[in-house]
Amino acid sequence: MLRTALLSLLVILGGYAAAAWLTHDFRVWTQEGSRRLEVALNPVPLPDVRLQGAPAPTLPEAAAGQVTIADFFYTRCQTVCLSLGSTFQQLQAELQAQPAAPGARPVRLLSLSFDGAHDDPQVLQAYARKMGAEPQIWQFASVADAGEQRSLLERLGVVVIPDELGDFEHNAALLVFDAQGRMVRVFDIAEQQLALNYARHLASKRS
Repeated sequence: MLRTALLSLLVILGGYAAAAWLTHDFRVWTQEGSRRLEVALNPVPLPDVRLQGAPAPTLPEAAAGQVTIADFFYTRCQTVCLSLGSTFQQLQAELQAQPAAPGARPVRLLSLSFDGAHDDPQVLQAYARKMGAEPQIWQFASVADAGEQRSLLERLGVVVIPDELGDFEHNAALLVFDAQGRMVRVFDIAEQQLALNYARHLASKRS
């Protein structure tokens, strides 16, 4: 009886330790939650991928000197990307209504297409016009090189799975890049106000 009790206790303690390790001391319970915590604790440097459709030639240069709220999408998407687009339209309206405070860095929006083979600069420009994007606030870009695109998605934890119809299944989130070219936070699409508040807070810190 005592032996059985001891074995049961060891199993319970082992399970507790494993759960604590997997959930960062029970702070997260999902893979996405774990990813977001890891990013908050250890900001991720943006890979030096080349962009098409954006004023800056590379992603780190596009993020330099400002705070950026970014998302990943593709222009042919008729599902979650439309929700992302609506979210960014609302964020743009808030940034227009309340510009950056004197001395603060600007907060900008960046939509990155992971369908670089289709979403060339002309397609992105047409999509930006359709979404009512103001170029000084909201920019669109894609990565033409397939290898660089895979590297970017892997580095930032973006899951993109092509289906049999030529579309993609993908996760949706709002990514915050700091002025040093690092991904520092990941927010759920429903947390747009939290993302904007955090971006503004980050922009107010000049150091």
